[in-house]
Amino acid sequence: MASAGYTIAEKIISRHTNRIVRAGELCVVKVDGCMATDTTAPMAIKAFREMGGLKVFDPARFHLIIDHAAPAPNEKVANLHQMMRNFAKEQGCNLFDIGSGICHQVMVDHQKVKPGDLFIGADSHTPTYGALNTFACGVGSTDLAAVMLTGKIWLKVPQSIKVILNGKLSPYVSGKDLALLLCKKLTTGGATYMAVEYHGSAVASLTLSQRMALCNMSAELGAKTGIVSPEGLVLPYDYTPIFPDSNANYVQTIELDVCGLKPQLAAPDSPDNVYDVRKFEGTPVTYAFIGSCTNSRLDDLQTAAKILKGKHIATGVRLVVAPASRKVFLEALADGTIQTLIEAGATVINSGCGPCVGTHEGVPGDDEIVISTANRNFKGRMGNPRAKIFLASPATVALSALYGKITSPENESV
Repeated sequence: MASAGYTIAEKIISRHTNRIVRAGELCVVKVDGCMATDTTAPMAIKAFREMGGLKVFDPARFHLIIDHAAPAPNEKVANLHQMMRNFAKEQGCNLFDIGSGICHQVMVDHQKVKPGDLFIGADSHTPTYGALNTFACGVGSTDLAAVMLTGKIWLKVPQSIKVILNGKLSPYVSGKDLALLLCKKLTTGGATYMAVEYHGSAVASLTLSQRMALCNMSAELGAKTGIVSPEGLVLPYDYTPIFPDSNANYVQTIELDVCGLKPQLAAPDSPDNVYDVRKFEGTPVTYAFIGSCTNSRLDDLQTAAKILKGKHIATGVRLVVAPASRKVFLEALADGTIQTLIEAGATVINSGCGPCVGTHEGVPGDDEIVISTANRNFKGRMGNPRAKIFLASPATVALSALYGKITSPENESV
């Protein structure tokens, strides 16, 4: 009997070690790059010192990004930022300071991660890079410190779940809606320490931005990583795609026809508490947020601007917009998207994580109902455990801000 073929995860990990590996094996692998943010870098730097670290393994492949609490909201955070700046200067590594953007967008903007890479980030949403046909996973600060020292990490090769999404998406149904649908199907623990491979005609039709939204929320499934099969992937440089073998071994295969899928929404207080938006239509909202590493790229902002152009958000509603990066912000300025959003009543803040994690720049008040394009709505996620957070696509968030109540874009003309 012929042996089973290999998944994308098995192929990429095998290429980064000295042997062919299978799911379940433990191995030490070389990394193509790694990064840390202002929430994890200070602890990683401290651990690096405690390990006797003097020089990082390769300054060109280690990146520091100040994005979670940027600019610094208080003295304590300001000093942590200074630690990062001093370390970057000492080591000669890459520092992306305040305003550069959200770590995951910055890495893609600056081509620090590419197809076939094995990339490690001290942030739970590092699987975002799987949109590039990459094996990328998040780790804690101590694990990252070891990578900084050696350029290697130990991994247990994950088993893989194959997700096949077929069909043409309806207008205003996006990668975020697909991600929410899968949260509903698999739940927040349904893919714990697994690789989720995304396939199908619906996935092949997605832009890089929408693939990033889909892979980003692999973290909400408990997955080690998410990887999109490279059919239809368009990048501004040449690359060698990595496909799974036709007889690869999967622990589960999920095949869905998403033709006719309605806009999705996660109700408080979990990303897998998912329904069609229609179920909550009419629920009053006072705070709408378009941002986060899930949905703050140019096409996300353009979608919101298209809906809001020539109109104004409802009285009593705040719409906060945080572009994914300086590059995205400048592009949205150049094409008029930012002006349209501001004229519609939006408040545009600097590129970064801010309100998503509740560090500053948009903490909700008690009993407020928030609708957000972020990836998590656990109690207290945006900084106030007494607020209620709904998760949805940029189209749904923009319409809800326009009318002051949750509104489905289902019948919105394109």
